[in-house]
Parts: sequence; structure tokens; C-alpha cells
Amino acid sequence: MIDHFSLLAKNWVKSFLYPRPLIGLLYLPRFIGHMSKYRTLAKDQKISFSDMSPCLGDWSEYTPFDAHYFYQAAWLARRLADFSPVQHVDVGSSVSLIAIASAIVNTVFIDLRPLPVSLRNLFPVAGDILALPLADDSIKSLSCLHVIEHIGLGRYGDPIDPRGTLKAAHELQRALCPGGRLFLSLPVGRERICFNAHRIYSVRSVLEIFSELNQIEYSYVDDRGNFHEYQSSVTASDMEYGCGLFIFEKPPI
Repeated sequence: MIDHFSLLAKNWVKSFLYPRPLIGLLYLPRFIGHMSKYRTLAKDQKISFSDMSPCLGDWSEYTPFDAHYFYQAAWLARRLADFSPVQHVDVGSSVSLIAIASAIVNTVFIDLRPLPVSLRNLFPVAGDILALPLADDSIKSLSCLHVIEHIGLGRYGDPIDPRGTLKAAHELQRALCPGGRLFLSLPVGRERICFNAHRIYSVRSVLEIFSELNQIEYSYVDDRGNFHEYQSSVTASDMEYGCGLFIFEKPPI
């Protein structure tokens, strides 16, 4: 049974309170103790109050990471290495992920907000996912990771559009060439709209949205942050907020 009141409280509270700095305040006494000890041990080193930069929220037993973004980056890098396209095009994914991809293959990165960088094998292009600057049936290798679920919700300054995800999916399918592959990720689980953060889709709905393409692979990250490769499309259909990793291929004409 879903506790809707708890979900409501959790989502609204975290909207106004960013947790790590607040948790970090608990470590303020330890910071003061460390600073005092350092000054005692290094009397010849001056520590100015104005130069201090407390990192109060960084004490943790394990290295913190976002499971969705960590595993999707590893997943895409491995799939691109196997697929070996001459050129790869990405639409709106994490820029750190794109930096990795460009080490494997020449990568064109399309984003509404241009990326002002200069890096070998990386070619940033300004473009809208709802009107991609790509010809029909032109792209052999295309990715869009953790992007289309946001389109039309206004989170990043985009216009409100209830059909934003569907329109973005249509553009991706339009641009892909016959035999070309789309590497896609988005939240999967109990289907709903978490306005204005993102939409979450069932795996079945994702397959329907991309019905012009053939499914090649489904992997996913579950609610606990565990990665599962090469799964059946019906696996873990009871997730709340997983990350579905899909490879689709456009059928030959």
C-alpha cells in the first residue's frame, strides 16, 4: 500500500530544504575541533577565517553517488564501445557523460543551452529536442539519457506542454536512420507525473511510445540503486522510481 501522505510530505519538504548542508551542521563541532587541532599542530601556518571553506556535508562512510546517472554513463560507454559507430549524436544528456562518450567516438552534443567547451572529438550544437536540427533518417547512433521525462514541465524554462515527452520521442525516432540505434534512459515504475520534476512511465508505455522502433535491450536500475543488465521488459514492474535503460533499433525500409 502506497502511503500517499508520506510521499507528499517527503516531496514538498525536500523541495524547500536541501539536505546535505543541513546534515552538515551536525558536523560543525567536529569541524571546530579539527580546526583547533590543525592550528595546534601547524603553528607556523596561518589560517584566516575569511579563507575558510567548511565542507560539512562531505563526511560519509561511502562515496555518495546518484545510481541512475552513474550506471547510465557506464552503460552507454560500454554499448558505444561495442557498437563502434563512426559518429554519435546525443541530445541533452549529462555533460560529464558526454565527455566520456567523446573519448570513445566523435560526439555531437545537441542541447537547448549551448555547451561552451572546446574538447577534441566533442562538437556542441544548439538545438531543441522538439525540433532537432537533424534530417529525417540520418543518424546511425543516437542517445538521450534522463531527458525526455522533463520535456513540457517547465523545470528548465521550457514551455508547458502535456505532450512534451511524446513529441520528443517522435523527433528521436524521426532522426534515426534505418538500422540506427537509439540509446535511451528515463524513469520507470509506477506511472505518474511528478510535477514539475519529471514523468515516470511503465516499461510497457515506453515500448508503446517508441513503437516505430524494435527493442534490442532493456536494463534497469532498481529502487535500491542496484543495476540489472539484459532483463525482460516485464521485470521489476512494481518499482516506484527506477531507471530504464533501453536500446532501440529502427527497422530497415
